[in-house]
Amino acid sequence: MKKLFWTTLFLVILFRAATVPAAAADRDTVKVGLYFGSSALYSANLENDLGGGFDFGYFDKNREFIPLGRTEHTQISMTAAGDIYMNGSGAYSPDIPSGGYRFLGGWHAQFDGFGSFEEAADFASSKGGYPAWINGAYVVRCGSYSSFGEAQNACDQIGGVPAQSVSGVIVTVTRTEEILFEFDGGESLCLGIRPDSFRGSSAAWFKNRRYAGAFAYDRSSGGNLNVINVVDLEDYVKGVIPYEMGGDWPQEALAAQAVCARTFVCGASKHQSLYGFDVCNGSDCQVYYGLGNSSGASPSAASDQAVEETAGLCLYYNGALVRDAVYHASNGGATESSVNVFGGEKGYLIGKEDPYEARTSIPNYRYSVTYTAAELSWILDQKGYSVGTVTDVYISAYTPAGNVKEVTFEGTSGTRKFTGNMCSSIFYSSTYNKSVRSMRFDINGSSAGTTGSSGGVYVNNGNTCLPSLDGVSVISGSGYQGVLNGDSASALTSSGTAPVTASGSAATAPIRGHSSDGTFTITGAGNGHNVGMSQYGAKAMAEMGYGYEEILRFYYTDVTIA
Repeated sequence: MKKLFWTTLFLVILFRAATVPAAAADRDTVKVGLYFGSSALYSANLENDLGGGFDFGYFDKNREFIPLGRTEHTQISMTAAGDIYMNGSGAYSPDIPSGGYRFLGGWHAQFDGFGSFEEAADFASSKGGYPAWINGAYVVRCGSYSSFGEAQNACDQIGGVPAQSVSGVIVTVTRTEEILFEFDGGESLCLGIRPDSFRGSSAAWFKNRRYAGAFAYDRSSGGNLNVINVVDLEDYVKGVIPYEMGGDWPQEALAAQAVCARTFVCGASKHQSLYGFDVCNGSDCQVYYGLGNSSGASPSAASDQAVEETAGLCLYYNGALVRDAVYHASNGGATESSVNVFGGEKGYLIGKEDPYEARTSIPNYRYSVTYTAAELSWILDQKGYSVGTVTDVYISAYTPAGNVKEVTFEGTSGTRKFTGNMCSSIFYSSTYNKSVRSMRFDINGSSAGTTGSSGGVYVNNGNTCLPSLDGVSVISGSGYQGVLNGDSASALTSSGTAPVTASGSAATAPIRGHSSDGTFTITGAGNGHNVGMSQYGAKAMAEMGYGYEEILRFYYTDVTIA
């Protein structure tokens, strides 16, 4: 019996170790896209914050850094190989700058046959060149010429063969012509730069922010550099929390955010196929600014503590890692089911009334924005959904939670219906600087969150509207608890007893948005897509004494935390 007990115990422990932490452990190191695609950089500077130098290398398929060489310089620049021009201030450019400039040509004299970085560096020193790692081999390159012919003439004098790199990256001492290293890994490998560490920690300045970890510079397509921060999972989460949630917020709210951020990045993959990193650093993924800087928000002792106290913890649903641990600033009174916003049914993302947001102060909680028919017509036309001149816009369906499910535009040349997240995003216009900030709104006078009716009773400081009184629990002045029947009741006000009624239901006719002056005014509450955790709701719950696990289990249905 005793033997059976221990065997069973061993199997249980083994099962937990193999299934629960495994999904998160697969993402112990995170690759964060800082600049990429249309924002990719021609040249990127880096400064070691701790005063040391840098290692040159690359990251293998397991995200392990493979060192190739190093420099003692503390300020270096990575630039797309080719013809490089430098202006008077030392900035690198692919184009000839106005005024005087210095020039680094893309052709070189190359010497092959070196077995190590040190061997190549020694030979380079004797030739006035620099070591390079080209397609898996150490070489030495000398000179920087503008053409093959110039490189050939140089080779006739000093030896070697003419060479250039189509997808290479040149490393220089910042604002100088001194080349330290060149890397070209073809289509399979990209340059990695790792700052020297001090007592186990490292940090480097990039674009006026400090980042932990190392960097990768992907130029496999031959264009500009995609700049990627390669960082430990927990350091990444520390670089998210103070920018997604105030670093001085209640500890339990910060802890809930830490679990969400960790879960989100462990399940993220949408940038992998195109760019080779896990997440971007903007609100399209999660806002990530690393260690911040001295002039703005940065990780606090409280936010770091929240990450450390929840280290390794993620959300799971039916034994699998939650792949969409999404969250938003505020929901206006009710969260929303994922299927009604993003189109995918997720059992852990089920909409529900949120009674907590009303218990805390939320800046700009309610909003109002007015569009003219001409503005809406132009916005639809620019986005490829023209209906001619807009004559009417209205909410044609609400969700059971009272959020917007469908918006209809009618125009002189047709009708368009929008569902899901498009219900709000279709109104966005950078030209007019106008937007609809949440999924909880109404158009021209209908009450925000009434589930499609023209009446209702507001509760929770006016943040939630009940379309019906039937079945509502009440407490009388004497403490008696009961349940209402029907849609009318009496309430005790400061001026005596007054009738209270609620009318309408989710199945009522659409709320028409047309107004007499040809404008359409949208009023709403909340900020974000309404799915998953409300950050201000988490703040309110923490202020009320709830722990981070209770917060997470309220906003994510039937999840476990492990």
